[in-house]
Amino acid sequence: MADTVGMLQRFGQVLVLFALILVQVPAIILTVVMLLLSVALGMVFLFPPQTIMVRELAELNRRLVRQWTGMEIDPPYLPAPPPPVPQADGMYRSERTLYKSPWIPAWNSRWKWLMSDPATWRDEVWLLFDPVVKVALIPLFLLLPARGLRVYALWCDLLLGATAASRLAGQVSHLRRTRNLAADSQAAEMRRIERDLHDGTQARLVAIGMTLGAVEQLVDDNPSAAKALLAKARDASAETLTELRRVVRGIHPPVLAERGLADAVRALAIDSPLQVTVDVELAHRPEAPVEAAVYFAVSELLSNAARHGEARTATVDVSTKGPDLRVTVTDDGMGGADPAKGSGLIGIERRLAAFDGVLALHSPPGGPTTVTMDLPRVLPDHWAGNLVKMPRWKSAVVVLLWATAWCPTFPQGVVAAIFKIFGIEEKAWFLALHLPEVWQWPVIFGMITLGVIMHILAIRIPANHDRERWLVEATPTKPWCP
Repeated sequence: MADTVGMLQRFGQVLVLFALILVQVPAIILTVVMLLLSVALGMVFLFPPQTIMVRELAELNRRLVRQWTGMEIDPPYLPAPPPPVPQADGMYRSERTLYKSPWIPAWNSRWKWLMSDPATWRDEVWLLFDPVVKVALIPLFLLLPARGLRVYALWCDLLLGATAASRLAGQVSHLRRTRNLAADSQAAEMRRIERDLHDGTQARLVAIGMTLGAVEQLVDDNPSAAKALLAKARDASAETLTELRRVVRGIHPPVLAERGLADAVRALAIDSPLQVTVDVELAHRPEAPVEAAVYFAVSELLSNAARHGEARTATVDVSTKGPDLRVTVTDDGMGGADPAKGSGLIGIERRLAAFDGVLALHSPPGGPTTVTMDLPRVLPDHWAGNLVKMPRWKSAVVVLLWATAWCPTFPQGVVAAIFKIFGIEEKAWFLALHLPEVWQWPVIFGMITLGVIMHILAIRIPANHDRERWLVEATPTKPWCP
């Protein structure tokens, strides 16, 4: 019964594919007409809507293939150009022409982006030949619909899937955005440090200087007043030293550099006005940038809970799952936290973005507030001891290769060749020397070749496994969920 239902479902999916031909054929005609008008008559304004129409059809096809076959076909398009940025004089440049409005430069950039993207023309080719491919697959669709859908998915992946160039362009675009976010975060941090030094430490030092100047004037005429001012200067210097230490902790806390993230978070809990419970599960220390990002994020969240959330208690949980790091901060405050209200959450998101991290906020009115921060692939896999091990059959093959490769290489190959060259009559158990003369040298060379190949395989199988494991470690993944 289940097989019958599955078969009917597959036939229904095939019928949907053929029904789409009713949409594709008019789209093909419209595409040809709009391309001819764009190229032949210079009506270039028709090219972008035509391209968008074809891309919508291609995306619909990717979505159907993903739902029906499970094959993920990533979009191959190059990243869209950024919006025009005005110059110092307020004008917008497009090549050698200046414009008062950003509309024309934006349109030119978009038109060139669509025209120069190879995926645009791959979509056009797919749209033109897709009905023909469907008709050619009719016999397979009728006999083996599931296999036919799989073959059709491969055809779609061939023209609609991402290429190495598009993936690289996407990664470059992502790195550029991440770099800009990191630069903005660093600039904001520098402005904060400058503000703290200007409003706090610098003002205190100026006051100390003025106090010492007054002491110089009073030390001869009024020693008691001079002593009182010196005591004030001493107290002010102590306060200035405390202020400087606070600024230094804001740059990179000594406890974080010396003791690591776990102890640094516990120190935050001790200094916080809240009653904070800390649970840290870290086998080893993460890298310094990761530690700093997590530390300052937790510090900001605890500060928000105390100042804005009117919380009394909070919990901080730092845990790992393989290479992923998760930090959860929960407080019993009044809730209603909103990043748009300037609660520092945007700054935390910028810090996490440098590591492809994400922040999830749950803060209903009345509380409690829970902030979860996921940083994927920031820890080495070997911390958790869950590196992908080589399958047993591969390990057995490697052992077998190392155990037997010596035989064809040396006794049956190199040693037999030496016996042959020097005319030693002893044949012993050398296989080649028992064969007719015409076959001896080919068999000797064949044995040596076989032994070398076995040695190469014994080395390459573990090497390839390590390479695949490294690629898995180096590839960013989505944050894990419990």
